[in-house]
This record gives sequence, structure tokens and C-alpha cells, in this order.
Amino acid sequence: MTGNRFLLLVALLVTLLSTRPVIAAEADTLPAGTVITMQNWQQYKNFLPDGMQKFFAGDYYWKFPADIQIVIGPTSNYQVNKTYVENTEKYANQVKIVDLPDGQHTLKGYVAGRPFPNPSGTRKGWEILVDIWYRCVPYLTCTTDSIPAFLTDRFGHRTVESVKSSYRRMGHISEPGMPIYLADGQGIDFSEWIRVIAPEQTKYLTNLTLYYLDPAKPEDIFLFIPALRRSLRLSTAARCSPFIGTDLTQDDPRSGWNGGITRFDATFLRDQKIISMVNANPKALGTLANYYPVLFFPTPKVGKWEVRDTWVIDVRRIPQQRNGYCYGKQIIWVDKISGNALWKDMYDANLKYWKSDMIEHIASPVPGQDLQYETTNFWQGTYDMQNDHYTVALSADPAGQWSVANEDCKNAGGIDYFDNVKQYNTVAGLAQVMR
Repeated sequence: MTGNRFLLLVALLVTLLSTRPVIAAEADTLPAGTVITMQNWQQYKNFLPDGMQKFFAGDYYWKFPADIQIVIGPTSNYQVNKTYVENTEKYANQVKIVDLPDGQHTLKGYVAGRPFPNPSGTRKGWEILVDIWYRCVPYLTCTTDSIPAFLTDRFGHRTVESVKSSYRRMGHISEPGMPIYLADGQGIDFSEWIRVIAPEQTKYLTNLTLYYLDPAKPEDIFLFIPALRRSLRLSTAARCSPFIGTDLTQDDPRSGWNGGITRFDATFLRDQKIISMVNANPKALGTLANYYPVLFFPTPKVGKWEVRDTWVIDVRRIPQQRNGYCYGKQIIWVDKISGNALWKDMYDANLKYWKSDMIEHIASPVPGQDLQYETTNFWQGTYDMQNDHYTVALSADPAGQWSVANEDCKNAGGIDYFDNVKQYNTVAGLAQVMR
């Protein structure tokens, strides 16, 4: 071998070795055991949603600590329940998109299951958005204890708010042994009931949102005010109002996007694999010492992260309804298997970056089924980057109590959410709050 050829070979070998981390970052997945840190995160940025990259870069007040560690585990392969799959196969081919005169879109022919199992075409983004709303969830989820939410500002001032919740699907149900529509559903698709337990000054404040089978019919929002001893019906235009005093708006709870499919349009941006946390022991999830103290972000003691295949969509209000709406756009990373929103970046009306919403859906048991992706067990952090404030909520306590589903709601912390549909999922039940 001549001297020049030898030097060329050495140079080539050095080049390959120096670019090895980049090649790893461009791979299809991350090997189990990979640890992402402040020192190496840029090697793996292809697997990080945009907002998470901002937390690593440290350009805003809220940023990852210097000792951050995100440990990667194997990717889970849980499947949505069998009835949901069967209903998708049976009914998806009859779902049609209908354009309304005011620029809205709605659905025709939807019964149950995933409306668009293979999103495609010019409406791909909106089809994915619709799939978020009708994703596979138990027909009833409820809290066994209470869900704590930690509201924190840049000075370290922290308020703890605890809530109980009951989410019930009344129509489009895909659960073994259940009818698709409840006999007493009264045209309601989904009911969200949340009551504040603490602090004392807001105790009994109750938020009830009712979504209807006709997606073009605006949802109804009712708020029980303890000081008034009565409930008020909020305007459907109040979707930007704070959700029970947190950094979330009425449009943010539940998987990061809380319905109203006819008021939004969505553009498909790209496919992207990102990391998310799917598995966690409830005791570990509920132990506050397992979180980085300032940011309240989970340490490896809570659980390992995994690579999830997502669609990325740009969600905006339809032009006729953008005036006065808080978000100019919302970029959402949607899990292709579960339909869960795993991350959301929100921009203000001037399209300036405003908030990031980290949503880790923790798989947990459903009676008579395998582990399910979405059972309202979660860790969720909503970080306001313009006002240096955040709300973090988690669905477990140190004793390992967390949200349960379906028949397990018959006795959830001493409350029967299962049979008391009227009390916990209808307007009439608000009259019983303080009795």
C-alpha cells in the first residue's frame, strides 16, 4: 500500500468514527439503555419534539437541569381493545367528511372505532385530529384518590390543587359487552366531570363539559361555584379561559387536545419518531421525590422512555373563528397506534412560541382487558414560557393509588361513579355537589 493510499484510508476511518453518533441519531430507533443527557442530547434531537429541544437548549427560563437523564427502554406493543378494532373494521369505510358553509368540517356516518384508520390525502391532518378525539379509551375512568396539580412560578412559589374526576363516554362506545350508545345518553358523546378538593378556598368548584354526538353542536360547559351555591353555564367562546385555575385552557385537558373538531383545521407536517413514557409503577409515579425539583420533570426512578412513531400536525382555528382565540397554532405529535397526543407546542395569536405541553400516557389495567394505552393515568406538564409559570399534574399518589376504569369505578375511593351517571356526568348532578 502506497503512503498516499494509507493516509487516505486513515482519514476515511477517522471520519467514520467521528460521525458515528450522528449515524446513531439518524437510525430508525434508539437502543434500549441509551441515556440522553445535557452533554449528548443533540445527537438524539431527531427523536425529540421541538419543545423538548428548547428545554435542552436552555434559551428560556424553564429548562432541563444539568444532571437530566432520560433513560430509553424497549418500545411497548400494547394493543387497543378488540371491540375497538372490530368497530373500526366494520364502520370506518362509511365515515365521510362533510364541509359546512362557514368553513367548518364535520363527520357523516361515524358510529364507533377509529374514524380514519389510514389518514391520507389533502385532509390527512384533520383526519388525524379527529382520530385523537375518537381514540380508544375506556367508557368510564375515575380517580380513586385525587389528582394533584402543582402550580409554580419562577420564584418558586407553589400552589397545590387536588381534584377528583370522572370521564364517561356515552356514545360511540367500543367496549366489550357494552352498547355503542347508552340508553340514557341524551345525545351526549362524552362527559368530563372534575371537582376541586383542595385548597379549601376553592373546594367543591366543579367543572362539567358535555360533548354531543353531533360534532357540529357546540359543547356545553358548566361551572358550579361554591360561593353562589349554584352552577353557571359558560359561553362556548370561553375555551381560552383557565381550566380550574391552571395553566391549561378548556381546550387543553385530556390528551392535550380537548375536542371541538368542527372549529379546527389541521395540516399534516411530517412523520417523526419521538420519545415518550408509557410504563411506570403507580407508586413511583406518585412519589414526589422521584422528580427533578425545580422543573418537576420525572427522573429515571419514575420510568423509562421509549421511541414512539408519531404524526406531526399543525392545528389552527378555522379562519372565521380565529379572531380572539388564544392559540395561533398548536403543533401536536400524535401516537400512530393509540391516537394519543404525546406532546404539544402552543403559539400565541402572533405565532410566537408560548407553551409546551408534555403528556405522558401511562398504560394501566382495564377490567377484562390487557394493559391499555389510555386510561387517564398520566404525568402532564404544561409550561408557560412567556410568563414563566407551569402546571404539573400526575394521576397517582405515593401509596400507588391511581385512576381506574369501567367496573373498577364502582368503588373508587369510596365513591360509586359507575352507577351514579346522573350525579357525576350530567347537569342535574351539579345541584348535589354540596349536599
